[in-house]
Amino acid sequence: MKKILLVAAAAGLMSVAACSKTETPVENNAEMVADNLEDIADNVADNSGTTANPFAEDNAEAVAENLNAVADNVRDAADDAADNAN
Repeated sequence: MKKILLVAAAAGLMSVAACSKTETPVENNAEMVADNLEDIADNVADNSGTTANPFAEDNAEAVAENLNAVADNVRDAADDAADNAN
């Protein structure tokens, strides 16, 4: 139930944010991909504490950190692409 509320709140905030930005399609798509990656990272991090295996927990946390880094890279690449298109 909490995840449904979180997704609904995120969707609402994304729709409000989308109205106030003038992004290119590349930036818009990259932002959506990055947001999805961050959501997955949050889910992985939240679920990392559900295992009794400390190595699995550490691996899950590392995966979450890597997904957040990938999300940042996606945003940066989209910004660079938009800058080079102009």
